[in-house]
Amino acid sequence: MRVINFLLFTAPAAIGLTLTVPEVGAQTDSSTTNTQQRPGGRQRQGNFDPAQFQQRMMDRYRERLEITDDAEWKAIQPLIQNVLDARMSLGTGGRGGFTRSRRGGPEGNSAPPSAIQTRAPERSNPAAAELQKAIDSKAPAPEMKTAVSKYMEYRKAKQAELDKARDALRAVLTSRQEAIAVLSGLL
Repeated sequence: MRVINFLLFTAPAAIGLTLTVPEVGAQTDSSTTNTQQRPGGRQRQGNFDPAQFQQRMMDRYRERLEITDDAEWKAIQPLIQNVLDARMSLGTGGRGGFTRSRRGGPEGNSAPPSAIQTRAPERSNPAAAELQKAIDSKAPAPEMKTAVSKYMEYRKAKQAELDKARDALRAVLTSRQEAIAVLSGLL
């Protein structure tokens, strides 16, 4: 009786697995998909278009801010773009131009904590490059302090640009749109 019950429960599962295995294999066949292998074994879609991404993002802001008039959008859209550009140059992703990587190599092995390295700062930020150089060379304290203060001055200037862009956007929005923009991270 136990054997019959076992067969009744496992037979459908075995049949299901044999029927789905060819489908799974077909789905992962790299010759039929449009993906690229990235370091660490992760895959990325090969059809990424930054212009389309930017357009979809702007369309979402237009929808969130409930802007239906094209003339109103033509006045507000460049101001939104200015805020996004200023925010990007500031590096408000919480990293300030630096990221940490634990990938050990092309196989994606995790490196020990002592091998964690920071990625080089963006080329458009010479103060960050100078600070990274001081960190990498284990510069003496006075040189390190100078590099940190230059970097902080750079960040303050970029923050002032962001504040100015946000004020310009805030000036043309209704109070409802301003509230939506605050929740959307624009203001």
